[in-house]
Amino acid sequence: LDVKNIGTGAYGVVCSAIDRITGRKVAIKKVPNIFGTITVTKQTLREVKILRHFHHPNIIAVLDIENIYIVLNLMETDLHRIIHSAQPLTDHHVRFFMYQILRALKYIHSANIIHRDLKPSNIMVNANCQVKIGDFGMARSLAPGNDRKDLFMTQYVSTRWYRAPEILFSLLDYSYSVDVWSVGCIFGEILNRRQLFPGKDHVNQIKLIIHHLGTPSDDLLNRIPSDIIKRVILSYGTIAPVPWRELAPNASPSAIALLSVMLKICPWERTSVEKALGHPYLSEFRDEQSEITCEPFVSTDSSTQHIC
Repeated sequence: LDVKNIGTGAYGVVCSAIDRITGRKVAIKKVPNIFGTITVTKQTLREVKILRHFHHPNIIAVLDIENIYIVLNLMETDLHRIIHSAQPLTDHHVRFFMYQILRALKYIHSANIIHRDLKPSNIMVNANCQVKIGDFGMARSLAPGNDRKDLFMTQYVSTRWYRAPEILFSLLDYSYSVDVWSVGCIFGEILNRRQLFPGKDHVNQIKLIIHHLGTPSDDLLNRIPSDIIKRVILSYGTIAPVPWRELAPNASPSAIALLSVMLKICPWERTSVEKALGHPYLSEFRDEQSEITCEPFVSTDSSTQHIC
């Protein structure tokens, strides 16, 4: 078999290979020491169960599982590499990427799943600019009846630069809007070819967001349970938001209009995925018939239900 190492990280090792039966190029993910810790075991099981539940053109598919080897779609690169390369990106590219990401997110959310770790390196891209969302190890179900305690015990989830304010502020409840924030950060990064909020640590991340988007409303401040975080925010004084034209100087007015509603500090003011898909910025690529939904994800294994 023509096996090549294409990536290594905390998640394990990913190699490309040829399926000898179908002749298809695939990616094989090996998870090391899968039973070494409960956390790794849970994350791997969760990711496999969720990916086997999904069937969508913009979401990575599990093709097979052999022991601790997970066979997936092979994609040429990821969005992080494209953004931070010399490859020119037109507004046409940006619209196409964003439409596919949001279309996939609508499907994910329709299954009562929040991804919680959306970032450019988790969005695979092939030579035709087709994207597929991957890495569901941090995903959780919001299905009615599921134990939500695990969700709110893991406040520090998504990679810091793409982490929604409600998570940074330790709000006791968060929902699908955390993914919308992350995609908004990705959108801004594609437009600027650099991260919007590259915080050095948790407090610096809060500072960057507030110094760009302004002081949170009293309504939001009153919902923050941590007095320490409240004091940090109030110590900045009253901050006026920076004009979006300065935050995304190369973006079109239509792109800025969409970006601004995705990156609202207050989660209840943030746009929904459905509204984002209907935004004029994406009308060139919108195909409502392709925006399919998914059956709700419900764990049927009582021994693992609490982890999903």
